[in-house]
Amino acid sequence: MSRLAFVSGGLVAALAATGLQAAEEKPAPRTVDRPLWELGLGAGVLQLPHYRGSDQSHTWLLPVPYIVYRGKIFKADRDGARALLLDAERFELDLSASASAPTRSRDNRAREGMPDLKPTVEIGPNLNWTLGRGRDWKLDLRLPVRAAITVGSQPRLAGWISTPNLNLDLRQGPWHIGLLGGPVFGDRRLHSYFYEVAPAYATAQRPAYAAPGGYGGSTLLAAVSQRDGQRWLGGFIKFDQLSGARFADSPLVRQHSQWSVGVAVSWVLARSDQRVSVNEE
Repeated sequence: MSRLAFVSGGLVAALAATGLQAAEEKPAPRTVDRPLWELGLGAGVLQLPHYRGSDQSHTWLLPVPYIVYRGKIFKADRDGARALLLDAERFELDLSASASAPTRSRDNRAREGMPDLKPTVEIGPNLNWTLGRGRDWKLDLRLPVRAAITVGSQPRLAGWISTPNLNLDLRQGPWHIGLLGGPVFGDRRLHSYFYEVAPAYATAQRPAYAAPGGYGGSTLLAAVSQRDGQRWLGGFIKFDQLSGARFADSPLVRQHSQWSVGVAVSWVLARSDQRVSVNEE
């Protein structure tokens, strides 16, 4: 599942305590045979804000590829595409990836007359620490750090982002449920890319603003998915909270809380004849 971020201190403490206590039991994971790779295609609908803090959103209808690869180092599954760099009993080091959608300033009231926001891709290392697991659940502390790079004819580094989070994976019958929460941190360069107003673009309603780095609010995410034969179903709901963010007083921040949602369906069209043994939590 995609990663989740912040949970209130009491709930975090309760989950962590439960996880650490149950970890001593070390139940044996289920080992099953699966194809080395599977490929499919489907479609999804996403409603996303133009950017975190925007009071406008966009609905996207997108193709959704279904890609699963169960190699020893390179993997692509419900935890995302990644290269497994370290695999210990309770620690795992892999690569984390994310992205942001483009925003045309002519479509956004707060950014009217300013340069467009190009889409970005984010990639960097991610350390996972398994705090506890049971037969149908697993609790991880995840510590990703990613570089954000703009997508275009002249890509450039837009800055750095870190999203430490607690991630709880649950299995309820055929459903996989993911709950993730944590704070968001960005450097000055990244916050400037989204929230700075240069003097050349200042107006009476949009004063010049220099965005500092540091705390960037928090994120909560809940996701569900199900594999039913050749069909995969999935959906998510995400809540962003920007109260207390270092850039919260930027004139480009029009609201301090917002929701994102998405649903998707894909069908598996091809699979490998080669099979591998995998552990299913």
